[in-house]
Amino acid sequence: MSDETLASAAEDVSVLAAQYATQMESARRLDPAVVKTMLDAGFARHFVPVRHGGREGTFEELTEAVAVVGEGCTSTAWCASLTAHVARMAAHLPEEGCAQLWAEGPDPLIVASLTPIGTAEKVDGGWRLSGTWPFISAVDHCDWALLGAKATLDGEPAPQMLAVRRSDLRTEDTWVNVGMAATGSNTVTVTDVFVPDALSMSRTDLFAGRPAASTAVCHTVPMQATTTMFAAPALGAARGALKSWTGYAEGKIRAAASAPPALPGMPTFNRASYDVTLTRSAGEIDAAAALLRNASVLADLGPRITVEETMRSWRDCALATEMLVTVTNRLFRGVGTTGQTMSNPVQRFWRDVNSAAGHMALKFESASTAWSAQVIQA
Repeated sequence: MSDETLASAAEDVSVLAAQYATQMESARRLDPAVVKTMLDAGFARHFVPVRHGGREGTFEELTEAVAVVGEGCTSTAWCASLTAHVARMAAHLPEEGCAQLWAEGPDPLIVASLTPIGTAEKVDGGWRLSGTWPFISAVDHCDWALLGAKATLDGEPAPQMLAVRRSDLRTEDTWVNVGMAATGSNTVTVTDVFVPDALSMSRTDLFAGRPAASTAVCHTVPMQATTTMFAAPALGAARGALKSWTGYAEGKIRAAASAPPALPGMPTFNRASYDVTLTRSAGEIDAAAALLRNASVLADLGPRITVEETMRSWRDCALATEMLVTVTNRLFRGVGTTGQTMSNPVQRFWRDVNSAAGHMALKFESASTAWSAQVIQA
């Protein structure tokens, strides 16, 4: 698949997701038709090793493609982004494990929880895994789950990531949130499941970008340099909100042009307020997009990225997200009471962006502390 194909397919996913957005939000999960279109578009295979039919693509092209999807539905963009990024994580498995994941092609949907809240006990040939993991997006549609667990090797803590088949998962419908409702980020439980060594990896190696059987640039980048996976959906959402707000503003401006003069003492139409909202919001969205593009370019350095560049990338993703929250908050206020009905996309984008910004990876305080430590040598 070419870069142009990914971008073009992202447009198709965006259009379909927008059509289903209200229905999916009510159902609290993606529609199977939208999931199929997302997988057909190539998101799942984007970072899959070439030897298993994937593309070993770039972060730059993926970030923009995810943002395109986000213009139609933030939740779909979130799941598309994680589908690609989790497959990149899975590529850190030993070759035997990779062969199992992608035995039938490069497009299985793999979900993940990186938090090591499960427990893995070392046994002959593998691990016995048990635990409960909340907030796993798109789990109802997955083929595999990559789960973090506490473990011990030679008496020392050695947190693991373990790939588990869908048939070994028990899911619980727990995702009832005001924003990102259609991500279906439900809870997964695994009870005493055997996971062979081939389907396990060191969590430390994953975060450091040390895959067991790959030298691809996209696999050998530290995890902290890939925060665009969470920020790119918000970029698309802000663009979608601005597009919807602009349609609202056009209607107001046309109506004002043909309206009789306002009575003395009554509020008057102010075209300048619409011009300022449009111009400031569009400019800030472009600035956030530039920050995320820069972060993506840095991630595409792979193992050549420096610690300072890694922390700068994290900083820029967090900063861009703060800017996008400001934009959507402004647009929500500016769309007026009639535009704040549940059927209006602006209010959905507003809720989604504020919800996505709450992800721990996008906390500006944490990112600023990490980056500042590279600049100020205390």
